[in-house]
Amino acid sequence: MSSLLNKFVPKTHFDSYEDFEKNFKINIPENFNFAFDVVDEYAEKHPDKVAMVWCDDNSERTFTFKEMKLYSDKAANLFKNLGVVKGQTVMLTLKSRYEFWFCLLGLNKIGAIPIPATHMLKTEDIVYRIESANIKMIVCIAEDQVPECVDEAEKKLKTNKIINVIVGGEEREGWINFREEIEKTSGDFKRPTGKASTTNEDPSIVYFSSGTTGLPKMIVHDFTYPLGHIITAKYWQKVADNGLHYTVADSGWAKCLWGKIYGQWIAGSSIFVYDYDRFDAGQMLEKSSKHGVTTFCAPPTIYRFLIKEDLSKYNFSTLEYAVTAGEPLNPEVYNKFYEFTGLRLMEGFGQTETVVCVANFPWMKPRPGSMGKPSPGYDILLMDKNGKICDVGEEGEIVIKTADGKPPGLFVGYYLDQNKTDEAWYNDYYHTGDTAWKDEDGYLWFVGRNDDIIKSSGYRIGPFEVESAVISHPSVLECAITGVPHPVRGQVVKATIVLAKGYEPSEKLKKEIQNHVKSVTAPYKYPRIIEFVDDLPKTISDKIRRVEIRERDEGKG
Repeated sequence: MSSLLNKFVPKTHFDSYEDFEKNFKINIPENFNFAFDVVDEYAEKHPDKVAMVWCDDNSERTFTFKEMKLYSDKAANLFKNLGVVKGQTVMLTLKSRYEFWFCLLGLNKIGAIPIPATHMLKTEDIVYRIESANIKMIVCIAEDQVPECVDEAEKKLKTNKIINVIVGGEEREGWINFREEIEKTSGDFKRPTGKASTTNEDPSIVYFSSGTTGLPKMIVHDFTYPLGHIITAKYWQKVADNGLHYTVADSGWAKCLWGKIYGQWIAGSSIFVYDYDRFDAGQMLEKSSKHGVTTFCAPPTIYRFLIKEDLSKYNFSTLEYAVTAGEPLNPEVYNKFYEFTGLRLMEGFGQTETVVCVANFPWMKPRPGSMGKPSPGYDILLMDKNGKICDVGEEGEIVIKTADGKPPGLFVGYYLDQNKTDEAWYNDYYHTGDTAWKDEDGYLWFVGRNDDIIKSSGYRIGPFEVESAVISHPSVLECAITGVPHPVRGQVVKATIVLAKGYEPSEKLKKEIQNHVKSVTAPYKYPRIIEFVDDLPKTISDKIRRVEIRERDEGKG
């Protein structure tokens, strides 16, 4: 047994969901710091234990915890030498380069605040983030025009000059070369004491929300946040000591923290990182098979592509468990994946603001399309617009009751924005902005973001239920359901569809899809408008940006 799980969880094995919900507890040490109390402890006790198996399309590397300690100590010294101190913010735009883990841990060691970001940001996005978070330094990849956008952003800034650090590529004027400098930097770093040390209440990381609606918010977690992901990793993803876990997410998405560091390492699992330039379902399957991934997590979008592949060509002999989150899981996807692999996809729900707070846990039989049941410590309720708690079968907003304290892994607020915090978290309830309903057995079923609910001729229509009906037609690869204003009905349902290979858009196909939807769900939900597109607008986390489709349609009048 080489995991540190028992250090934080007094009881690790449970006989049922009820046992888990009642008796699971996390012991939170005073002044916990994941970099020192997990990574460095592994380096001391099990130095050769594998932390990460990394690859891109041309090379691969394996890192032990001894190496993770060394490089995070070097990164901590490098940041200190460049003038970064406790409490300052550093933006990391590193895709899935292994340097992301060195930087994240190194910044935590000195108490600075990492702000991971997607490489897809443009100049104005970068300006917004620098000014909103008062960013001191940017560490980024050399590709995808990221350094160029940073340079352009700096020209528009009213603030002081940012320290720019580049990972990879050629020398760039005015930029510090991370790979060169870290090799020259000392690997001797001592844990700070006194005012320079971190406390459980200090901010440990800030993620900008994915921005499915409006401008992204800055979500701040404290230093106890990694411990909340024990639930995510050990009891939802079911990672194993000395296993190899793969969550599909680059570092610009908070799902990276859900699946590529905290809970997995505490539970003793190595993580698999595939740093691809362009997503290719077949290549992903090949890399996963080659390296022997044992547990797997991806959003439904990825599974939709995977089930279109010839899965008989790939070796799934090492794969023991698979989960999904990020968007609701269509039953069609669940059924096809089960047919190919024999594995039941275990859906979960959470936000950048939380760890997994609703899930299908191992003791439960999943109901395709249901998010599952609440995580221990999370008092999940459904609330109507008048503040009344909903009964079984009634739709309501998912809220988390916090009267008895903040559950493990829940955020502490929106960074530097008390007003936004108060809008979402008041009267001892955190309001998620998501709508669901609960069945008689306590399973929760996602309906949609509050802003995405369609109101047509007196009916409330959740986009997910219509998307599931549309995607069950063999011609449909992906689908987004939105409401279009209508003078009589208020709104009508629109389907924006990406077709599967071998299908071409036509009026005949539109009619066929409409009739199909009428046959598999209530006829009033069928899409009266269908648009075929090459791809759907999405966030970095592969969530469909329905708001963008709505805005585009409104622009057309």
